[in-house]
Amino acid sequence: MSLTRAARIILVGAPGVGKGTQTDRLMRKFPELASISSGDLLRKNVRERTPLGIQAESKMKAGVLVPDTMILRLIINELTNRGWLTNDTIRPYTVYSSSIGMDQEDTVDSVFIPSGLRTSKYNYSDHPSASFILDGFPRTAAQASQLDDLIPINLVVNLDTPTDIIIDRICNRWVHAPSGRVYNTTFNAPKVEGKDDVTGEPLTRREDDDPEVWKERLRHFKETSLPLLEHYDKMGVLWNVKGNTSDEITPRLIKEFGRRFGALDN
Repeated sequence: MSLTRAARIILVGAPGVGKGTQTDRLMRKFPELASISSGDLLRKNVRERTPLGIQAESKMKAGVLVPDTMILRLIINELTNRGWLTNDTIRPYTVYSSSIGMDQEDTVDSVFIPSGLRTSKYNYSDHPSASFILDGFPRTAAQASQLDDLIPINLVVNLDTPTDIIIDRICNRWVHAPSGRVYNTTFNAPKVEGKDDVTGEPLTRREDDDPEVWKERLRHFKETSLPLLEHYDKMGVLWNVKGNTSDEITPRLIKEFGRRFGALDN
């Protein structure tokens, strides 16, 4: 199915709710959608020793959180490199350049970050090919406000699954660590108990798949997500969908997505 305008989406949901599953299914259904993960971009910059990556790595090694402004600069450059943001007034910072010979002008601070006190210098594309699902940012209302000054998100989906079902799902999760394949004994069990379907190798549990650990993670998520959801609700872009499983949520999500973005059959 194709789109008639750009979709700029954020999926919000508790850990273990299935955001990755819904992202994959949306992208298969609507090929014009791209997934932009702030975490993946950050790791890529660190791995490739870009100027931004070097600065971010120094923060992480010092035990300091990577600043929001640094994540925003990373997102700005990704969208600019894809041609979805344009800036006619200054040269965009190139994150995928060598750090060798880097001078002061080439630091991450050379990228303009819009704010409420300044007029945004960025223009964004509404072409369907500029559609994306943003993952990992924003996580708070304050971060959302910063993103608003950069590019408007036009759909925020709140994936609502009961806590007890998420906990049960996690407790029954097994993984094949080398490949990343995930199984669940309640709805996606391996063909042979305790064995990977492809290699036959043993399955293991993730170290953090402990019910008490997950209860704390879910509690923290509720505290931080409520202001974020309220922020987007006031903007008129929040859509809530309830379901006990990903298979229950997906058809509703695809239908709503098509309704909002004028999806047409090819």
